[in-house]
Amino acid sequence: MLDITANTPEFDPAYASQAAFRALMECMARPGEIRSLQGADAPAPFAPATAALIKSLADYETPLWLDAAFTAAPKAAEWIRFHTGAPLVTDPATAAFALIGDARALPDLAQFAQGTSEYPDRSTTVIVQIDAFASDAIALTGPGIKTTHNFAAAPLPADFAARMKENRALFPRGVDLVFVAGTDIAALPRSVMIGER
Repeated sequence: MLDITANTPEFDPAYASQAAFRALMECMARPGEIRSLQGADAPAPFAPATAALIKSLADYETPLWLDAAFTAAPKAAEWIRFHTGAPLVTDPATAAFALIGDARALPDLAQFAQGTSEYPDRSTTVIVQIDAFASDAIALTGPGIKTTHNFAAAPLPADFAARMKENRALFPRGVDLVFVAGTDIAALPRSVMIGER
C-alpha cells in the first residue's frame, strides 16, 4: 500500500529544514520579532528550535563552537556530529555558529569571528538559548524596523545593551545573534541599534 504521508510537507525533513531557514531569514529581516518553527528532537541542553536551526544550517563545512552548557553534555556533541557532520572547534573566533546554552554566561561578542569589511559574512552567528521572550524590554531601531520595536528576553547579562552597542559600532562587521525559547526564535542582526534597558 502506498504511504502518501511520506510525501507530505509535515513528514518531509527537507521541508522542515527550509521552513526553519525561512523563519530565521524573516527574523533577520525584522529584528526583535518572534517566529515559531517546528522544533527537532535533540538531547539536553538543546531547545527544539535550536536543534531545528542547526539541522537546517550546519554541515561538514560549518564549524560550531559550544559553550560550557553544551560541552558538559556529551550527547549534544554526538547529536551534532550524527545529524550534521559539523566540526566542533575550541576557538570561538573560527566558528561559523556558536551555541550558547547559558545566556547568563554569554561570552564577550568580540571573542567571535567579526568578519571583515570586504567579507562581513565571515562572522559568527551566535545562537543564544533563553528562558522566555519576557522581562525588561530594550528599544530597537534600524533596518527592518519602521519606528521602534521593543525586545525582551530573559535571562541576559546585565551589560547586554552595552555589548550590542559595541557590536553595532563595528558595522558592517560584527556578529548576528539569534535567540531561542523553546520553539520560538528572534534575531538581533549586527545592523540593529539598541536603546537603554
